[in-house]
Amino acid sequence: MLDSKSQLTLDIITKVCEGKITIINAAKLLSCSRRTIERYLADYQKVGIAFVVHGNTGKVPVNKKPNDLKIKVQSLIKEKYYDVNLQHLSELLFLNEGLKIKRETLRTWAHQIHHVKRAKKRRSQVRKRRERMESPGLMLQMDGSPHRWFGNKKSCLIAMIDDATSEVLAEFFESETTQGCLKVMQAYIQQHGLFKTLYVDKAGIFGGPKRCHFSQMQRACEELGIEIIFANSPQGKGRIERAFDTFQDRLVPELRLKNITDMQAANDYLHNVFIPNFWNKSMIVNPRNTLSEFTPVPSHIKLDDVCIQKEYRKIRNDHTFSFGNKFYQIKSQLKHSIAKQEIEIRKRDHDNFTAHFAGRQLDITEVVEPTKPSLYDLEIQKKLDAIALADKLGNVTEAARISGCSRETIYKNRRLLKEKGSLALKRTFSGKNHHKNRTAKDIEKTVISFSLDNPHLGQAQVSAQLKVEYNIDLSASGVRNIWVRENIHTNALRLFKAKSIEISR
Repeated sequence: MLDSKSQLTLDIITKVCEGKITIINAAKLLSCSRRTIERYLADYQKVGIAFVVHGNTGKVPVNKKPNDLKIKVQSLIKEKYYDVNLQHLSELLFLNEGLKIKRETLRTWAHQIHHVKRAKKRRSQVRKRRERMESPGLMLQMDGSPHRWFGNKKSCLIAMIDDATSEVLAEFFESETTQGCLKVMQAYIQQHGLFKTLYVDKAGIFGGPKRCHFSQMQRACEELGIEIIFANSPQGKGRIERAFDTFQDRLVPELRLKNITDMQAANDYLHNVFIPNFWNKSMIVNPRNTLSEFTPVPSHIKLDDVCIQKEYRKIRNDHTFSFGNKFYQIKSQLKHSIAKQEIEIRKRDHDNFTAHFAGRQLDITEVVEPTKPSLYDLEIQKKLDAIALADKLGNVTEAARISGCSRETIYKNRRLLKEKGSLALKRTFSGKNHHKNRTAKDIEKTVISFSLDNPHLGQAQVSAQLKVEYNIDLSASGVRNIWVRENIHTNALRLFKAKSIEISR
């Protein structure tokens, strides 16, 4: 069977042989040279119409990969590299399996088993491309990406990237916290120096609308002389967003293949393998201006004292302050009183902090005040005193008269103390006990039944109807309390419970 092109070539060559078309016109019709037409004529006279069949037809290409290799790679794609893109797959096959296969060949093999990782295509707004900054250190972008990076638990990758060169620094944390952002920014400054501006989203951590008056990141940047710029959309800080796409596309499969499931090992692989071997070699670009805008940290600034969470408390007249629901006394020797002034609290972690005033660390001790016993403690002590009195007198009746309780109560409390200890004397109310001030059980049942029969009525209407139909004088608040106790305090909950009762019947 000849295709359309071969059929046209055959028809024109036969007409040239019959003298109906000249060689020049045939060359124009077939878009080829005169020499090609002469070669076609010579072949036609020798082998006939077979001259249009190419000599390689039916032959196996010299560079064709063996079929068993294709089957092996397809099985590796299904079982081991199922979440890897084609370019990354080509690199991993060469690195881990010793197989050098081109990306397009892998694309064909992956299509044959219907296993191709495609990027999500979404309709987006038309946006104008923004040129990179001219020099390193002019602007850095920062953000966090919550994702299932390793294992089955979500974690957050907090990263900073230079807009001019795409040089990145990142670290895994449990979540996107202020402490994590401060740590990443401090590490970047220690490596490169102070930068000019920080481009971030409007999250509260960076001083967005939720925390526009104060945030730790905003305070730290002000102390370091760094200006914060807020992006109005994720596409505005597209450099860091696309970096996270690359991290999720490449880093997640590599962590899975290395069987990394804990955060420390993930950070070690990120810092020692992924960023040096892949990112720094493939993603970093040369800036238009080689003059760096990074500046050294001044000698009077200590990053450990700046990139830390700070809070402020007012000092009382007796040189005490409160923090974390506790009182602390200042023990440092002071030349003058600092009462009514603000003391600076620097939080190292959740429980560890230091107090500073005018840049000086102060010695503090916790003030332990005696606490008043609770009502439950007084009640337990009263019962213990009654039991001790009965043991001392050897007469339960006399002890009950003096203590103001019954003989049965002393016997019961003595048994509980012996079997379960003093905590068993604490009074508890179970669902079986009906408090004396609570609405009677029969009235509660009537209210519940009426409410389920008329779920559309509110608490005030139910209260009025009960007085008319059942002569029950119960306030709207009383009806509401019963609803809350039975978990039918909304129209939807009453409808749901009514249907459940009908189905069970």
